[in-house]
Amino acid sequence: MKKIRMALALMVAGSLLAGCAVYKPTIPSGYTGPRASIKDSFKTYGTSKADMFYVAQVNGSDVENTRIKTQKANAGRGMLMRPVPVMHEVPAARSVTLNIVGRTQHAAPVLELTNAVYEVKGTIEFIPEAGKTYAIRGELGDGGSSVWIEQDATHAIVGKKIEANGSGKVSMLAQ
Repeated sequence: MKKIRMALALMVAGSLLAGCAVYKPTIPSGYTGPRASIKDSFKTYGTSKADMFYVAQVNGSDVENTRIKTQKANAGRGMLMRPVPVMHEVPAARSVTLNIVGRTQHAAPVLELTNAVYEVKGTIEFIPEAGKTYAIRGELGDGGSSVWIEQDATHAIVGKKIEANGSGKVSMLAQ
């Protein structure tokens, strides 16, 4: 009986710790050079759905983003969701590699069983200019899904658009 309790306690502790992610800062320690900002974005559709466009990784390291912060901030709110904007600072005037994602997010997991979820993701490398702000933008839908980076002030696309083959609709099992 003691072994069962111990095993159960270890499983519970492991489950709790597995949910705690550690994110590396996007600015290296000791860096004092020029910076640029990259902001996640979203399009809301009522109070329970949004299309989110965000940075998932900077130079190969996971970063906290709009999707993660929105899920944390809205846990326990049922069918209501308020997206949380996120801004990432990165070193400017040197190459940065970003993994960017466009994905439909519903307020509750049960909504993903009965409603469409679209996703498109890819990697873009570019050299941000000092003092500039960039935004992750995109489009998700049956007609096609894409995600890109643009200069926030001018809306000029930086690099290439990442496009899904087809609509980018995610199967229920992959969610």
